[in-house]
Amino acid sequence: MKDGKRNSKCISVLISGRGSNMQAIHQRCLDGAIDATVSHVISNNPQAAGLRYAEQHGITTTVVDHRKYDDKTAFDRALADSIDEHQPSLVALAGFMRVLSAEFTDRYPGRLINIHPSLLPRHRGLNTHRKVLAGGDRWHGCSVHFVSPALDGGPLIARSIVPVLPDDTPDSLSDRVLQKEHMLYSKIISGCLDGDYSCRGHSVFYRDMPLRYPHTF
Repeated sequence: MKDGKRNSKCISVLISGRGSNMQAIHQRCLDGAIDATVSHVISNNPQAAGLRYAEQHGITTTVVDHRKYDDKTAFDRALADSIDEHQPSLVALAGFMRVLSAEFTDRYPGRLINIHPSLLPRHRGLNTHRKVLAGGDRWHGCSVHFVSPALDGGPLIARSIVPVLPDDTPDSLSDRVLQKEHMLYSKIISGCLDGDYSCRGHSVFYRDMPLRYPHTF
């Protein structure tokens, strides 16, 4: 690290694009809101803009290009090997556009989380802002969940909600939801690292008590 203190808790962040949430996590680590260090950024896309940000801030980067592997199993194993070199306390997916196998997710029980721009379980997958407008939804937002092999289908930890306004467009919704993503993901990452949130099987626990409904912030 060129900037920021070293910490025994390390986060590996997986990205496929600009890494907006990765950047927000890194900044929250620097200002002390998250008591950890972003030690490693991995992308399946060698052209991901977020890699340049990481390099400029002295964060180790790795490209594991899925197109160079014969099948999903080989890619997932290479990805896991890259993560394991850094032994992170937590692995955070931040716009990582690959669905991961059970072999991969089982390797990181309770340490693998993702943020998704919708109020899961509604609108899994891509184009969530367009789906919200097309469906006439009154509410939109983002969700943080533990990762499972199902697309955006792992146990829910928390959500943040925004109203859908009459003049909203996909871009305006995206901008407002992204602000919530940056806040929510940092809060939940901090809670996971502090041991507040855990996952046992398909259930989420908050301070060792079953979390019946996702926390809302």
